[in-house]
Amino acid sequence: MRISSWIRQHLAAVRALLVLTVITGIAYPLAVWAVALGPSLHEKAEGSIVEVNGQAVGSTLIGQLFTDADGNPHTRYFQSRPSAAGDGYDPTSTSASNLGPESIVDTPADPALVEAGMDSADAGFTASLLTTVCSRSQSVGQLEGVDGSRPFCTPGGVGAVLSVIGPRDARGNVVHPTTVVSVNEPCSADPATPFLRAYEGVKVECAVFGEDYAIGQIVPIRGDAPANPAVPADAVTASGSGLDPHISPAYADLQTARVAEARGITTDQVRAVVDDNTSGRGLGFLGEPTVNVLELNVALDQQYPVRG
Repeated sequence: MRISSWIRQHLAAVRALLVLTVITGIAYPLAVWAVALGPSLHEKAEGSIVEVNGQAVGSTLIGQLFTDADGNPHTRYFQSRPSAAGDGYDPTSTSASNLGPESIVDTPADPALVEAGMDSADAGFTASLLTTVCSRSQSVGQLEGVDGSRPFCTPGGVGAVLSVIGPRDARGNVVHPTTVVSVNEPCSADPATPFLRAYEGVKVECAVFGEDYAIGQIVPIRGDAPANPAVPADAVTASGSGLDPHISPAYADLQTARVAEARGITTDQVRAVVDDNTSGRGLGFLGEPTVNVLELNVALDQQYPVRG
């Protein structure tokens, strides 16, 4: 190859690099920035920041917690749905739990480590999705003064799941149980009394740490909880991103009485503010109505501030 041809090829490559750099590295970003300055997009491009008295208190696009330093809910505020992003609504750790409907058996903590003073999580405990939902429902029920029971949950707030051990038929179902264990209720619990006394005539036992109960048929027990729990689903489950700033009108309605009492106003006054901060379905038919929790709490502080 002649040197002149080699030079021409490299000059062409340099020209292409410069042109593409101008287009994709300068012109395109500037065009996007200019469009974002438009009246309909500027607020979102800036993060949809909400300010109170000139101070940023959050974003309408990212949920946040309304709790005290110990993690306890502020009674005067509406609470957001749970979050699996970091310690809760961490934009740098956006994620879901990756647990599905088949996650119904907990991984127990080592009782010796717990007795030694170690936190249950550090001692190996991992809650199943079912137990997580059950415990959240119980906590919300206690906070709001309603029945927090749900199908397939024990009164103690864990998954009502049995390991049924015994001979099986051709389909793999246990036909004559010999041992039945409540797998999510360890014998180290106090009191160590299973949620169910007997299953098909066999006494239900509590779970012993280190035993393998996967050899049995795993059977969830529905129980006598209502088919439509008082605590809505979005109060006990996180969104896929972990950052959802909205709750359902049903969850907002559940919290209305508590917030009204904490602020010393009527439930009708709180409901009026909830209605003002409720968005309908997209295009009139997409999705479900939602309530933006941050905007709702800010509006409450502005209209009905807590005295003292």
